[in-house]
Amino acid sequence: IRPMPAVFDQYYVKRLKGTNVKQASSKRDLAEALRADIRDFKTAHGCDRLVMVWCASTEVFIPPAPVHATLEAFERGMDANEQAIAPSMLYAWVAVMEGVPFANGAPNLTCDTGAIAQLAKDRGVPIGGKDFKTGQTMIKTVLSPMFKARMLGVSGWYSTNILGNRDGEVLDDPESFKTKEESKLGVLEYILQPKLYPELYGNLYHKVRINYYPPRGDNKEGWDNIDIFGWLGYPMQIKVDFLCRDSILAAPLVLDLALFFDLAQRAGLKGVQEWLSFYFKSPQTVPGLYPEHDLFIQQTKLKNTLRYLMGEEQITHLGLEYADEEHEGG
Repeated sequence: IRPMPAVFDQYYVKRLKGTNVKQASSKRDLAEALRADIRDFKTAHGCDRLVMVWCASTEVFIPPAPVHATLEAFERGMDANEQAIAPSMLYAWVAVMEGVPFANGAPNLTCDTGAIAQLAKDRGVPIGGKDFKTGQTMIKTVLSPMFKARMLGVSGWYSTNILGNRDGEVLDDPESFKTKEESKLGVLEYILQPKLYPELYGNLYHKVRINYYPPRGDNKEGWDNIDIFGWLGYPMQIKVDFLCRDSILAAPLVLDLALFFDLAQRAGLKGVQEWLSFYFKSPQTVPGLYPEHDLFIQQTKLKNTLRYLMGEEQITHLGLEYADEEHEGG
């Protein structure tokens, strides 16, 4: 692998210092240089199709701003070197302009903007994200549906992580951690729906911490303390200690996403690919659509979309097929 010079600015990733970095007078010029890289790569390797999966470090927290709202505003912002346009956003714009599907594996805003979403829809390019769901959050999206299904209350959920790889080093910066925290905190509210079940989840205290610990390297450890309560309000606890390997969990997701985003483009699916939310902590959706975080519902959505593309019947889990056959046989 020979990494090309990248678009990098330490303002957006405080803990890193880029050395193999592109230089240009404007963000527009940097983006055009990336477009040339894509064309050259495609020609040099004889590729008919490409997919871009963003796996770079978490950028500082950037809230949605007017410059992200429309394509016109975004492109003016590139010309004016707007600070609200981070490097990952340039890559997303470039990918869509070159007809390359784009999957955002980081919690950055990146392609989750009105400008990029509309551009992707107009140009017929699949996009999606954000933030690979691999470790602690994957566990949360497995356990919390169980609590809700059994109507077990949750009074508190404390999560902490220790890891020593580059991801941990970057997240040691409070501004980058803010981006990750926003991604990880939203999961429980969407699954447990405290407004609908205030007695069970209305006072849930949710805390997330990430600690950089170099001796651990790529071996991430996630600890969860979950305070739950059941019948008559009796308290109980669940403890989870997940010792995992960060890259080993993430690598298969990158492969799946490359294949599925390519499939989406070949099938004529364009814009936000919400059906691939199975792979993301904070699924990008079209405006007005409630994001689905439950891992099992996400998997059913993934399977049903694939069956739809194959021309097969959808899986309903209705549970009446066997009963109907038994009745007819009797």
